[in-house]
Amino acid sequence: MARVSIQTEDFDLGAEVESLRAQDRRVGAVCSFIGTVRDRHQHLERDTAVVQGEVQSMELEHYPGMTEKAIEAMIDQALQRFDIYAARVVHRVGLLHPTDQIVLVTVSSAHRGQSFMACEFLMDYLKTQAPFWKKEATPEGARWVDARVSDDAALARWGLSLGNA
Repeated sequence: MARVSIQTEDFDLGAEVESLRAQDRRVGAVCSFIGTVRDRHQHLERDTAVVQGEVQSMELEHYPGMTEKAIEAMIDQALQRFDIYAARVVHRVGLLHPTDQIVLVTVSSAHRGQSFMACEFLMDYLKTQAPFWKKEATPEGARWVDARVSDDAALARWGLSLGNA
């Protein structure tokens, strides 16, 4: 099983977890995170006012080959930092709508604490380091989605910044 899949089609959580476990008798914990498209957006306008609005759809683009390589490196980092057995990331691209699944991060380990931490680390890393471009369609028109300050802060919690991640 590949550790990283970038795909247009949806994924099945149960099948992904089963594949990650794959009869590994050491596994005592599996932690998974699924990100979905929300029907609302929130962004800063002119660096001061928080503006909220409706999201009709989201289109995700990526750089084939580069994206997979970057996520593989993230998984390597997680394997070095945490006592985990395996990790898998599935990320969708293309046109998605509210409630559609976007991303799956799943991690196996002997104990839950390491799985939880590694899963959160990978998700924080994905939000700031993975080369994806997101465009939201709203009633006011389409707009590219910028990284949020809160995503950078989440990465910093792991002792990383955009420059050294």
